[in-house]
Amino acid sequence: MEILSLSFFVGIIGNVISVLVFLSPIGTFERIIKHKSTEDFQSLPYICTLLNSSLWTYYGITKPGGLLVATVNGFGIFVEAVYVGLFITYAPKKMKLKTGVLVGILNVGFVAAAIVVTQLALESETQIGAIGLMCSGLNIIMYGSPLAAMKTVVRTKSVEYMPFFLSFFLFLNGGIWAFYALLMHDYFLGVPNGIGCLLGTAQLLLYAIYKNAKPSNNTSLQGLMEQKEPLVSHEYV
Repeated sequence: MEILSLSFFVGIIGNVISVLVFLSPIGTFERIIKHKSTEDFQSLPYICTLLNSSLWTYYGITKPGGLLVATVNGFGIFVEAVYVGLFITYAPKKMKLKTGVLVGILNVGFVAAAIVVTQLALESETQIGAIGLMCSGLNIIMYGSPLAAMKTVVRTKSVEYMPFFLSFFLFLNGGIWAFYALLMHDYFLGVPNGIGCLLGTAQLLLYAIYKNAKPSNNTSLQGLMEQKEPLVSHEYV
């Protein structure tokens, strides 16, 4: 009972942090709405996060005791759907088409196929394992996205393209969900979030090293051209 109470408390903290991570791109979309243009921003991070949230919600609903995972990712589905909708509204015609196709393939087709196959073809325990494996694999790939931002920091000797609070919440979110997974003996949840916590730690160390460094004009300009928006996904549960 004591372990269950601790895990519930830790899960609530994890939900609060995850909500903050979900809401972190609000500034980007305020800019998009203000300028009525998506400029050079890309829709893929939001499409992938919507996919990630959908699969983790399905996992939380299917797995006994997965209510906290399901609720926060259900919120994530709503938020990311709003982001994607705004992106489609303000994107140029070519980007609208590309975004719509990706949404149809990943957020509708892939999710529907995953639900149908796991429901019809697999038994209960195997079903949970298959969903968990898909979620973990996707999470690990998404956790790897900050590597591009870290490379830019080292090359430009500037942390301009790796926002501190996003790195900080990456560290906190990965750590708290890895701890929750340890309490619940959930390796599908624990492994990717443990990796996320380590990557968040690495980003904070880079921030400490380069926060006062003076970037060269050439490398800074090159970083701006290559990475106008940090390549970081917004959900790490």
